[in-house]
Amino acid sequence: MRARPRAPSPARPYIAALYAGDRLRLAATAALACVLELAALPVSWVLSAVIDAIAAADAAALARILRFTVVFTATVLAAGLAYERLRADLLRRAAVRYKNAAFAAVCQKSISAFRRENTGRYIALLTSDAEKVQENYLNAVFLLLPQPFLVLGALAMMLRLSPALTLATVLLSLLPMAGSALLAPELARRERTLSDENERFTGRIKDLLAGFAVIKSFKAEGETAEVFAAANAGVEAARARRRRWEGSLGTTAQALGLVTQFGIFFIGAALAVWRGSISAGTVVLFVNLSGSLLYPLQNVPQYLARRKAARALIEKLAAVAAENTTRTGTPAGPVLREGIELSHLSYGYVPGKPVLRDVSMKLEAGKKYALVGASGTGKSTLLELLMGACHGYAGSVTVDGRELRGIDPDSLYDLISLIGQEVFIFDDTLQNNITMFRDFPPTAVQSAAARAGLAALIQARGANYRCGEGGSGLSGGERQRISIARALLRGTPVLLLDEATAALDNVTAASVTNSILDLDGLTRLIVTHRLDKALLERCDGIFVLRGGQIAEQGTFAALMARKGVFYSLYTIGAAQGADGRNLPAEI
Repeated sequence: MRARPRAPSPARPYIAALYAGDRLRLAATAALACVLELAALPVSWVLSAVIDAIAAADAAALARILRFTVVFTATVLAAGLAYERLRADLLRRAAVRYKNAAFAAVCQKSISAFRRENTGRYIALLTSDAEKVQENYLNAVFLLLPQPFLVLGALAMMLRLSPALTLATVLLSLLPMAGSALLAPELARRERTLSDENERFTGRIKDLLAGFAVIKSFKAEGETAEVFAAANAGVEAARARRRRWEGSLGTTAQALGLVTQFGIFFIGAALAVWRGSISAGTVVLFVNLSGSLLYPLQNVPQYLARRKAARALIEKLAAVAAENTTRTGTPAGPVLREGIELSHLSYGYVPGKPVLRDVSMKLEAGKKYALVGASGTGKSTLLELLMGACHGYAGSVTVDGRELRGIDPDSLYDLISLIGQEVFIFDDTLQNNITMFRDFPPTAVQSAAARAGLAALIQARGANYRCGEGGSGLSGGERQRISIARALLRGTPVLLLDEATAALDNVTAASVTNSILDLDGLTRLIVTHRLDKALLERCDGIFVLRGGQIAEQGTFAALMARKGVFYSLYTIGAAQGADGRNLPAEI
């Protein structure tokens, strides 16, 4: 019975990224590493030859050895400089490719998948873990490859001089190897534990810094400092456990190495004194060459343990990247031909507690709609569902007659854009924040910026003005205008606006909303608290959400004439602020 072929490791693409396109550079670096490691053998011979030349009072031999050492040292220097240059460049290129591959894998996730995860783990995987992979996985190649050649070279020199002492040296050299082999597996486990703790710590830092304003407002500095201290203590305890074990591994190997070297020295001395079969220089040669055996036997298990630990980090990255991956599906069409329809849709974040209940509504292609209702009625949740962010709903959502669950998310994002209440601004220029780092015709960028009300800001500060972290150099209204400009620049057939003008003053909000309503051919759904008669009258339909259900739908005139829920919202809001711009919390 033929064995079934093994499935490829999920870590393979990331390991391949470390080496991709650098095979020749890797081979050259490894060859130089072998040359430099093998330099220990001639050094041992030089020491032995010098001692024997001194014992024989052979000045000519000393002169020959001196000339050899000058040439040899110059050669080692040149090889060492070339090796360090190649190695540094290779590690740099590998780290760039590895982290790029990791980030590209993360970008393949859907919005809903990413929301279910802790972003702190990605920060750890792309920073501290990536550094360990670079040093302990790839760099370990240059430490491991020369060791077999070093051992074989040392054994060849030893056997030529004294087979008996060679056998004793080999047997004694097994002691450090046995000690390291017993302790090394635990190092890999502790490295993985440290990675997990570092992930949690990074996530905690991100969480606390993101909530800085809340911490200050509630005067919770002392309590949050304790939270930070607990997380900090956890990661440092894991680091200390890893460090202690690594130190124990090295110390044990070093102690056993001393036992080996002393044993070789005394056995060699006995052979030289009692049997006269070897010279004093040969004893020194064996003691030095024992290092060429001991070094690999002591350190190879450690290198392998670190490489195994680094491999575990690569596999962790592969597992995290594969977790909650983007669903596959058939592509959506490039345009919306018929419309989007919700039929008996129900959804809740917690089982048994629906946010939306039995919602049925239709958005016809090319028309404009408003969605209104008091806070907490499910308006934002409904827009998230339309963006494919959640799929555990009952009922159906169809796009041109096709169920949303079966549509490829990437193609859905090409069809629908969402301008949300929360705007993220990158620490980059106004231009790059509007274009999202993509290339667009300058006229298209200018048009989108003007329609979003950004023309004055760009004229005053310039397109290359840096917005600061999280848009700290901009006002809330300016950040929201950037969000609107992004969506207008993309020009998707469907545009969803979730309180997109909430941060703008009334005049600017009306101007921006009118610009959006003026766009031809787009299907628009606008969620708003601003019950502005002039704007609502331009909508082809208004949906009124109440308690997670569609309470009413129709045109502005029809809803006002009905004098139902919408009429109450509008008239009560009008009493609170001109044109009903502020809805009551509940009705």
